[in-house]
Amino acid sequence: MSTGPLIVLVGPMGSGKSTVGRLLAERLGVAYRDTDADIVAAQGREISDIFVDEGEEYFRALEREAVREAVAQHTGVLALGGGAVLDAGTRALLAGQPVAYLSMGVDEAVRRVGLGTARPLLAVNPRRQWRELMEARSALYTEVARVIVATDDKTPGEVAAAILDALPHLPGVAPRTPGSGAQRPGDAPGTPGSGAHAPAAGDVARTPGKEPQFPGSTTPGKEDK
Repeated sequence: MSTGPLIVLVGPMGSGKSTVGRLLAERLGVAYRDTDADIVAAQGREISDIFVDEGEEYFRALEREAVREAVAQHTGVLALGGGAVLDAGTRALLAGQPVAYLSMGVDEAVRRVGLGTARPLLAVNPRRQWRELMEARSALYTEVARVIVATDDKTPGEVAAAILDALPHLPGVAPRTPGSGAQRPGDAPGTPGSGAHAPAAGDVARTPGKEPQFPGSTTPGKEDK
């Protein structure tokens, strides 16, 4: 019987859930699952096409069921779509789960997602629409999160390390030095853990330039969903 995911990742589009999720799964030796990918596989079409053909309400119903099944069945690392937390039932389902919220500012979002995006909710004036989405969603991400990691100016490896630092219950994860970049919901800015992560014992060594990158990043060694 499933005991639930080891880690659940939430956050806005472009925050790196897919890239960081795969990296976490690799480091923990578990499977990675993405509810957006589940929906695409089940429907046989891209999410943007579902939005255009059926509308957002139809997609949200698919998403709600995909999240319910994944939380019940998956025991590895699970990434949810950016709007999954809009559903009250989903937020209730995530209560008590090891949820990590990957946050980022609008400038970083523009760099990663881009202005010529095919994402259905950013079709017109992406910068303004992204701000509006975050105004509606940021409190919901925080509500379900056990830890919050700001991904701006961090590599995927640093984000993954911060999550591992903050969730010590995970099997095979050695304790690390505080200051990884993870923040508990309710912590004030500048509290311990809010700075950049320094490499710690147990980090996976990688050849320079080979580490996954967030799209649009100008920092070497910095990829996403």
